[in-house]
Amino acid sequence: MTRHHPLRSTALATGLALAAAAVAVHAATIRISCGSVGQELELCKHSAEAWAKQAGHQVQVVAAPNDASERLALFQQLLAAGSDRIDVFQIDVAWPGVLANHLLDLKPSAGGAETQHFPAFVANNTVKGRLVAMPWFANAGLLFYRKDLLEKYRLPVPATWAELGASAQRIQSAERAAGNSRLWGFVWQGRAYEGLTCNALEWSVSHGGGSIVEPDGRISVRNPRLAAALRQAAGWVGTISPTAVLNYGEEESRGVFQAGHAVFMRNWPYAWSLGQAEGSVIKGRIGVAPLPGDPGGRSAATLGGESLAVSTYSRQPRLATELVLYMTSAAVQKQRALAGSFNPTRSALYQDGEILRANPFMGELAGAFSQAVARPTAATGSLYNRVSNEFWNATHDVLAGRRTPDDALAALEARLKRASRGERWN
Repeated sequence: MTRHHPLRSTALATGLALAAAAVAVHAATIRISCGSVGQELELCKHSAEAWAKQAGHQVQVVAAPNDASERLALFQQLLAAGSDRIDVFQIDVAWPGVLANHLLDLKPSAGGAETQHFPAFVANNTVKGRLVAMPWFANAGLLFYRKDLLEKYRLPVPATWAELGASAQRIQSAERAAGNSRLWGFVWQGRAYEGLTCNALEWSVSHGGGSIVEPDGRISVRNPRLAAALRQAAGWVGTISPTAVLNYGEEESRGVFQAGHAVFMRNWPYAWSLGQAEGSVIKGRIGVAPLPGDPGGRSAATLGGESLAVSTYSRQPRLATELVLYMTSAAVQKQRALAGSFNPTRSALYQDGEILRANPFMGELAGAFSQAVARPTAATGSLYNRVSNEFWNATHDVLAGRRTPDDALAALEARLKRASRGERWN
């Protein structure tokens, strides 16, 4: 009969308990919320799982709503409750000021990595001296067009909105007469959400109509140039754009364009790789250009992009920060550029030959990013979401024919003045 020494048995039990505890610590799970527009979710999972395998931990990728407004509302709800359900948040370029109080300062852990990203993005993500998010990918509005159709009708890439309207109407009419009854001239993001703010800001700035709230705090929406821009856009609905465009987000407009049912599309760079993928009916027939401008104005592309931030309520802040630094590294940003045409936020990658061969427009349209127009987040601070909500609703009313541009902008100005009372902008 084998006898067990009590001390040895106790030591063994203690050792097993410590080993189990070590395994439990080793197998920490980090939860990251990623967007799901286009290939976002797929590529996020790929990179997060690669980090987990390398670091010896686990990740859980949580899908977020496509609609940016819905996603922000969800994040605000979770953070306001002090929830630890998500460790890492994918946040829009317009949100650092809104969410900053709930996000960790990443700079002490970054080891200077932030200096490799576009300074404008780092500045955008720095709130009261704290780097609350690390840039992940850049965005700017672009014009996608059917090269084959412009060549067929011997038309140039439109340089102004008026030229776009004329070319869209000409091609749409001729193609429909030839039997292509489902073709539309121009698709864009017309639903009442943040994407409409981006579109309408481009129309406004390119017409010289201002940026909603100017850097000095002045509310600039009530002016004839913005009114003219909205009137022009409203004229597209039901003529060169389907009435359903008033319910389109990024994916709805991409779906129409990629199915071969539109001549022009306003969208973000991610649409390039999907349109060029195997099985796409328009593969090899897509062109990309800066968005049109207007005589007396200039071409304007709304600055977009996403960053990764760590919640102050995370139970694993160190590991969550390590995941963020990995996900925003040069290697991962290059992989995302090659696989999904996501624009890096690291300037050095714009000299990478592999990236430029896969995404020729990244080199040709680099100016679109350096000259992109920022939404008025700095001027409006924590009230930006309210300002944007008021702006997109006023714009949607005009596009839907419920109000004239002049009436809508007068009412918008009054609402923004009420919203700003007591704040640092006027």
